[in-house]
Amino acid sequence: MKLRHWLLGLIPLAGICNAEAGDFAIKTNLLYDATASVNIGAELAVAPRWSIDLNADLNDWSFSGGKRWKHWFAQPEVRYWFCEALNGNFIGLELHGGQYNVGSIGFPDFNFLGTNFAHLKDSRYQGWFAGAGVTYGHAWMLAKHWNIEAEIGIGWAYTRYDRFPCKSCGSKIASDKPHNYFGPTKAALNLVYIF
Repeated sequence: MKLRHWLLGLIPLAGICNAEAGDFAIKTNLLYDATASVNIGAELAVAPRWSIDLNADLNDWSFSGGKRWKHWFAQPEVRYWFCEALNGNFIGLELHGGQYNVGSIGFPDFNFLGTNFAHLKDSRYQGWFAGAGVTYGHAWMLAKHWNIEAEIGIGWAYTRYDRFPCKSCGSKIASDKPHNYFGPTKAALNLVYIF
């Protein structure tokens, strides 16, 4: 019920448009950049109010103290823009998938929607994931070719993983375990260049 009211509240924003946008853009997510994750995105307007967005992310660095946050993933998305493609408010449907190898991350005892992030402190998890979600965002035109875009997504991810008792040892304590996650699946503050 609250979601319906929130979405209905967006309707007045549908008429708010800025200057004319282009047809193709490249972007980087500044939030992912802040976590040392190399990322790039591309978006193509395929109709006056529709676009296809594809983002890819890679983190293959080693951190001090045995911390591991290695991963790669891709997130294709179809977007409907309330004004025109690449400009103003949008909603989207996204898919996501990739692989990860994480552990020795000092999260507090934090259980969120069935996922206990505190386990990342003493164990290493290695596996793959795939899922889908819905997104909402807005693009602000800064100049003729530059935008800032904010986006949030919520959805589901299915993962299969192996669990290891420490950051570098090879003995498994769990193998090919399934897990379902529901919650935030995307957060972006993109710097966008429009061609």
